[in-house]
Amino acid sequence: MSTVPALSQSLPVFPWDRLKPYEETARAHPDGIVDLSIGTPVDPVPALVRRALADAADSPGYPTVWGTAALRDALTGWAGRRLGAGGLTHRNVLPVVGSKELVAWAPVQLALGPGDRVAYPRLAYPTYEVGARLAGAGLAPYADPAELDPAGLKLLWLNSPSNPTGGVLSKEELTRIVAWARDHGVLVFSDECYLELGWEGPEPVSVLHPDVCGGSYDGLVAVHSLSKRSNLAGYRAAFLVGDENVLGELLQVRKHGGMMVPSPVQAATIAALGDDTHVAEQRERYAARRGPLRAALERDGFRVDLSDAGLYLWSTRDENCWDTVGYLAERGILVAPGEFYGEAGARHVRVALTATDERVDAAVKRLGG
Repeated sequence: MSTVPALSQSLPVFPWDRLKPYEETARAHPDGIVDLSIGTPVDPVPALVRRALADAADSPGYPTVWGTAALRDALTGWAGRRLGAGGLTHRNVLPVVGSKELVAWAPVQLALGPGDRVAYPRLAYPTYEVGARLAGAGLAPYADPAELDPAGLKLLWLNSPSNPTGGVLSKEELTRIVAWARDHGVLVFSDECYLELGWEGPEPVSVLHPDVCGGSYDGLVAVHSLSKRSNLAGYRAAFLVGDENVLGELLQVRKHGGMMVPSPVQAATIAALGDDTHVAEQRERYAARRGPLRAALERDGFRVDLSDAGLYLWSTRDENCWDTVGYLAERGILVAPGEFYGEAGARHVRVALTATDERVDAAVKRLGG
């Protein structure tokens, strides 16, 4: 009988499976469930993006991993305009098949393995850890990167604005971290997928901003996605900007793996990055949900920590997060336990803004009563 090596055994238990009983409780509410547990967009894809996708639907040939020249123009143009990253060429950009794929497989594609270490925030999106485990690399969760032992440290993940907390690293903090990483020869990947959703406090800034990186992209890669800003989670449209040597290596590996963004999605990406109006409109939608939902949580006895940006309210009742999940599920509201994002989140829950206006209004009415 043949056997297959069980790579899955090296991975943590898929956390969302543990939420099922609470989902059933929430669904039993007379007015139905309000699902605020997952940050998946619910608003329409912008019309100009759908038109671009449809117009490119007759694409019988294979796309290229590097994308069309028009796509690369759009990526460099947007990064220069929005991130303040000057002097970019096509060698500084690379489209990818959604940011989660990239996060999970970057350590493997960078040839990391046993003896190497991958650092990521101790409160973090679980896929940073998954990527390290897939490569067989060591784990280095941190509160402050500069407190890490640099021995064997090859890759440092930043995430600002943060998922799950919505916390933002200031320009000064980013500058300090970049200098530390360069001093120790550590490659920095900065996950900036929520950059255009700042609400309070310091304006989110890219690791590629000249005030942070000194105008050099050496050792730096920024990760961006159209899932949140443009409601394109279903399109799997994301891209990298930064160190041309790192991206060149990833390009060669990804060519062998056939990791190609479909041609219609490339066309849709060009349209989305060329239009700022729909981004502003979507921000307004989220702002209109965020204010009443935060107020309702606070009326109900919650404290909202950090959450200066992004699509989540990092909330606590100063109790075990699963007790809070159960409390809200009884009210028909499903949220994510903070424990999913690391032990440091054990007394918080993540409350997403990604529900329709009607469902958010329902949650507001059920809270604080």
